[in-house]
Amino acid sequence: GSAGGSCPSRCVCASNLLSCSQANLSAVPAPLPRFTAVLDMSHNNVTRLRADWAPAQLPHLHALLLSHNGLAFVSTEAFTHVPHLRHLDLSSNRLRTLDENLFSDLGELEVLLLYNNEITTVDRTAFENLGRLRKLYLGQNRIARFPLELLREGTRLPQLALLDLSANRLRAVPAGELQALPAWLRDRLYLHNNPLVCDCLLFQLLDRGHRRHLSAVVDFQDELRCVLPGAPASIKILALADQQPLNCSKVQEAVLEAHLGDSVTLGCDSRWQGVRSRHWVTPGGERVLGEGGNGSVVLLANGSLQLRALRPEDAGTYACWVAGPLLNETLYVELLVHNFTLHGPHDTLNTAYTTLVGCILSVVLVLIYLYLTPCRCCCCRGTEKPPAPRDDSINSSVLSTTPNHAGGTGEPCGSHIAPSAGTGQNGRFKGGGTPPLPARQGPKAQRKVSDPDSVSSVFSDTPIVV
Repeated sequence: GSAGGSCPSRCVCASNLLSCSQANLSAVPAPLPRFTAVLDMSHNNVTRLRADWAPAQLPHLHALLLSHNGLAFVSTEAFTHVPHLRHLDLSSNRLRTLDENLFSDLGELEVLLLYNNEITTVDRTAFENLGRLRKLYLGQNRIARFPLELLREGTRLPQLALLDLSANRLRAVPAGELQALPAWLRDRLYLHNNPLVCDCLLFQLLDRGHRRHLSAVVDFQDELRCVLPGAPASIKILALADQQPLNCSKVQEAVLEAHLGDSVTLGCDSRWQGVRSRHWVTPGGERVLGEGGNGSVVLLANGSLQLRALRPEDAGTYACWVAGPLLNETLYVELLVHNFTLHGPHDTLNTAYTTLVGCILSVVLVLIYLYLTPCRCCCCRGTEKPPAPRDDSINSSVLSTTPNHAGGTGEPCGSHIAPSAGTGQNGRFKGGGTPPLPARQGPKAQRKVSDPDSVSSVFSDTPIVV
């Protein structure tokens, strides 16, 4: 093939997949085929990834594997020509820092693997423009502090659903910042195998996760350990309940449901007497010490939190921090806000019920009209009418249910009589004249029968004579 479409030497090409693994390469082979979708460069000796490793655009490349290379330097312009990359594996290398705007060109990146490196510093802007990143693996590094405020803001990594910070050097994790994280991220935050300092807030946070059977807590509960001041060895964090010297209390949690526009009161009923102070923390991580939010959030005198005119963003987990005489206590309230007002479903039900009743009433009225209307020709019963000839069918009523040429008596009153020879109305001669009807009694005795030239209404019992 051409220079832009041939397979590099010491690589194996299968369709749009290029495998150059374990080829003892010190640089990415060039040129790479433009159709490359997956490039595997793992287990080589690529120690530096410069901006010129991909001199031309690779529009189809969506997976780049560079693990086990001894990689120590990555240029901030290294990913300029691979903007559609979705999977990047830089694990098991020798990276030490994540510099400013290192991955800013990867706006479509979804999975970033950085575990088993030597990372000690994470710049606040290293993950800038990663709006689609869903999984970030930073385990087995040397990170002493991770900027969790980047996650709390929800602007830099809005879709992040998994964060692995296990086996690092984290000593303190701010429980307030963790509590403020989105629920889908807070439930998949891995903190095991860190030299954490024992703390009741951390215990209660993990205790809630254990009660909810979160895999990040249940699967690694033996590795979730902390260090007590002056203790020779670490202990399990979940074993801190009712143990000296912290004597942490188990978490209490309640679930409250409400609707848009409602006003609710979140209780903070602590078991301790002589509470010194208490405050609330909203799902957004804000502390409520008094009235706030333009009067929509009010801290009552008894320690309860009142929320007025609920909005969808008010849903989440509220934490009440209580400072007791012996130890602190935290109570959690999960607030669920339904996306409709309290009267919304009832109004819908009433409308549907009214429509159904109206339909049934209409059907009943139609049935009454069809079957229970009195017969207008009851006076005609028993009147003998001569049988009609067979040639009158063309002049019979359109709506008559009994043909006019049928023999016998009892013909309905609304039927036309077959014409016969004679003089028509107004002295005109009719070839098939209508014989005179027998005399009737009553106000309708003078009623005339229409002739074939009459214009009649098909939906009327009574012919209209013109």
